Amino acid sequence: MKVGSSALACCYLLLQVLGLALFLRGFFPVPVRSQTRKSSSSEIPAEPSAGTASNWTQLPHPLFKRVVILLIDALRQDFVFGDKGKQHMPYITQLIEKGTTHSFIAKATAPTVTMPRIKALMTGSIPGFIDVIMNLNSPELLEDNLIWQTKQSGKRIVFYGDDTWIKLFPKHFVEFDGTTSFFVSDFTEVDHNVTRHLDDVLKRDDWDMLVLHYLGLDHIGHLTGPHSHLIGPKLYEMDLVVKKIHSALMLKDEEQSLPSLIVVCGDHGMSETGSHGGSSDEEVQTPLVLISLAFQNKAGTFKVPEIIEQTDLASTLALGLGLPIPRSNLGMLIPEVVEQKAMREQLRFFHLNGHQLLMLLKENLEAYDKDDGVEQFKKAEKSHANWIKLYLEGNTSEVLTNLGRKLLKQYLEALKKLSSSLSKQVAEYDIYSMTVGAIITLEVFFLLVLSVPGALSSKAEFSLPLASPLFSLFFYLTCLLLAAVHVIVCTSTENVCFFCSISWVMAIGIMVLISALLCIILSILGKMIMKTRPSNEKPSSSMSAWSELDILLLVGTLGHVLSMGASSFIEEEHQTWYFLVSTLCLALSQEMCRKYFLVKKRNPENATVLDHAKQEDVYINEIYDTHKKELKEEKLTILTRFIKDHEKWIALSSPGLILVCFRLLRPLNQTGIQWIHRPDFGHWLTSSEHKAELSFLVAICLVMIFVLIQGKCSLVSKVALMFGLLGVYCYRAAIGHVLYPWQQNTKEITKGITEARFVYIFVLGMLVTGIKDLLKSHIIYMDSKAKAVGLWEVYSGLILLAALLFRPHNLVVLVFCLIIQVILTMFIWKLLEFDAAQLTIMHYWFGQAFFFFQGNSNTISTVDISAGFVGLDNYVEIPAIFLTAFVTYSGPLLWSMHLLCYLSGKTSRAATSIAHGCYCYAIIRSLPVTVYILLVTALRYHLFIWSVFSPKLLYEVIHLFISAGVCVMFTAVDKNQGAKSDV
Repeated sequence: MKVGSSALACCYLLLQVLGLALFLRGFFPVPVRSQTRKSSSSEIPAEPSAGTASNWTQLPHPLFKRVVILLIDALRQDFVFGDKGKQHMPYITQLIEKGTTHSFIAKATAPTVTMPRIKALMTGSIPGFIDVIMNLNSPELLEDNLIWQTKQSGKRIVFYGDDTWIKLFPKHFVEFDGTTSFFVSDFTEVDHNVTRHLDDVLKRDDWDMLVLHYLGLDHIGHLTGPHSHLIGPKLYEMDLVVKKIHSALMLKDEEQSLPSLIVVCGDHGMSETGSHGGSSDEEVQTPLVLISLAFQNKAGTFKVPEIIEQTDLASTLALGLGLPIPRSNLGMLIPEVVEQKAMREQLRFFHLNGHQLLMLLKENLEAYDKDDGVEQFKKAEKSHANWIKLYLEGNTSEVLTNLGRKLLKQYLEALKKLSSSLSKQVAEYDIYSMTVGAIITLEVFFLLVLSVPGALSSKAEFSLPLASPLFSLFFYLTCLLLAAVHVIVCTSTENVCFFCSISWVMAIGIMVLISALLCIILSILGKMIMKTRPSNEKPSSSMSAWSELDILLLVGTLGHVLSMGASSFIEEEHQTWYFLVSTLCLALSQEMCRKYFLVKKRNPENATVLDHAKQEDVYINEIYDTHKKELKEEKLTILTRFIKDHEKWIALSSPGLILVCFRLLRPLNQTGIQWIHRPDFGHWLTSSEHKAELSFLVAICLVMIFVLIQGKCSLVSKVALMFGLLGVYCYRAAIGHVLYPWQQNTKEITKGITEARFVYIFVLGMLVTGIKDLLKSHIIYMDSKAKAVGLWEVYSGLILLAALLFRPHNLVVLVFCLIIQVILTMFIWKLLEFDAAQLTIMHYWFGQAFFFFQGNSNTISTVDISAGFVGLDNYVEIPAIFLTAFVTYSGPLLWSMHLLCYLSGKTSRAATSIAHGCYCYAIIRSLPVTVYILLVTALRYHLFIWSVFSPKLLYEVIHLFISAGVCVMFTAVDKNQGAKSDV
């Protein structure tokens, strides 16, 4: 069965996406949780006793009558405890300084996104890393949690804010009003919808827990960053909310036997770019302020807040409300909350917390009794029993008090060790699913490599052996063997396995696929061995055909793949790509010099050198004549005469100009991990003091974009492009990023929905026009001009979409991307005549470099989710995901589309250029993913597996999925070209 190279590449990548989906399902495990879903009061352990029976078998009395949880999304710890807090949150700062609060820095775990953090706060457990994806569609939380326990006890819960809570806890609130958390363009109404209920609910006494989740601060961070001028007013607004709640509850506490508790906290922090999801200090450190009349601290004792775990809040609130601790809780009671209580009550609280942690460890670890924390807890429990015996005997001496303090320390040390042991057991990998997914991925990669000779041949097709392997005895034996292994694994393992939980039809289908791929690989290898002929000259001649540039491209690509085995290289991957593209420019400069300055000296001993030089001169002159004709045909309108007269020197200096562009882009966006906190030129531009400079820069960039891409567009597309870019500036002005020339200051900030949709109309118009021209060229085979124009119009439409979605200062990145493409196209690639494989690898390198020039990194916090809501008045899942993915991978995507445009317009090349380019693109995308899943499997117990390696894995898998879509586009165009070549 003969298959075209591009179609073969598409099929291979799609199969690899299937394998990676299975691998991801096994790699991102289910967190540690109790096998019994819910806790009940009947399971509460009795107080330890030694000989003397204790009558305390129930939960202690609650410490607080009611609780208000004020969760401010993306509240960084320095927004409360730093200079911003002192300046913009005066009331809460005053409470802290008076000593009537307990203040802590609550440390969250990655991924620092909203839904997993709410789970951590309410269950006390550490959610799975894959929850970063589940965050887009929050399912109901079924495991034991504080909200469920509160409802079961008969208490009434009222909620206002992020509707993620309503999805996680349906039918738990007696009154609620949810707002979407994904529409990040709104940071005013989203908070007013919460605050407008406060006056009414604070007057009433028909509730026991009030949960308020404010989203405005998080939305400001996504839009303008943590140093925006909008941060201060928003913090002051939140401070007024705290003042209103505290003032109202203080009046009621005077009439009640038990005080109220106000919990001011954040679910996660905010990175220096305004996003979150990673594991930097700014993202994981959040403030936790507990305000209550029960805390009688002395004024003037303010100190640096202690760092605790975010999971500690669940057990603290549960015991504070007189509720059972959630079964899956990994946190420990905050000692300061109960320090005012009697010693017996304090010991009872810590005993309950330790018993809950012990039971959870028992369910998740077979040899739990050998754990240091378990041994220490049992010792403390025995000492506790002896202390109770002395207490019940009426001993009230100071010795008993001192013994109680020592016992508290023993309990605290035991709790820390138990919590640490549980954190280490946070998840178990599904090795079986990982293995099946890795096998499919490896088989597909081997097929890609083995198919290279045929796929990159002059016919650009490969004879795929399907009949003989699929009807062979080995195929059926392999299927039976895999089925037997599947039965053995699924019936013997005690852990939950995803691949065992799917239907038998799907499982058998995957096993048949694995067997078929293995048989095809063996069949291809057999044919290659049969055709191999012993020859000593063939290897040497093939090696001599490799140029220095080929070796650089090969070594650079393989070197980058191997570098992914080190966490430091992943964190600072941008440095690798910056080095590779800079080295590539130097290599291109060397190639240009060779073409222009050949050795022409006479050598009487060897006259062939002179003849060779003459032949090269003739060859170069022919190239330049052809190139000048192409320049005339393209009808360049900008500096045409200057380029014709100085073409040689411009061509020689073009690699240097590209290096200058790289150097100008480097300080625009700090990325990576080590230097991300340092201010960059982008921060300077986006600050409120330099709005005029940013406005001028945006206007210049939009004009440059029009000049650089309008030349190859049709008249209709040129008009659409012009109005679309004008609409981009209007959108930026509407949301307050830039100013109109007649404006002095931003008067009114809107969501810019009308302006953005205005741009979308022209984007769709250009895409539809381009696709229409492609279909026209598909029907009329001889119309090559329509195909070239159609591809360029599709590419221009994507450029316009990127201009709309990019952060305003990143338009500079887009302009430099287009400038470098023009330089490479006009003065380097056409002259040096590279083949499709070389061009594909170079485009891939430049695309990866521009991924990081844009400010992206391998941490989730740099994903600009605000781009997913441009032009939307509410959250629509599919468009939001598409726009976010597009703006994140716009660098690689735009360069791959430029490759398609360039290869389709190469009239001097064979009709197989697109097919070869598509296949090479599939290989260089499959290689890093295949190697990386092996690396993360080997390093799955590495210290940085969740903070460094796992986010990179998600980036690579999504990039491969997008690459499969790119190959589909290549295939569609390649079929057209193939049909034309047959005519």
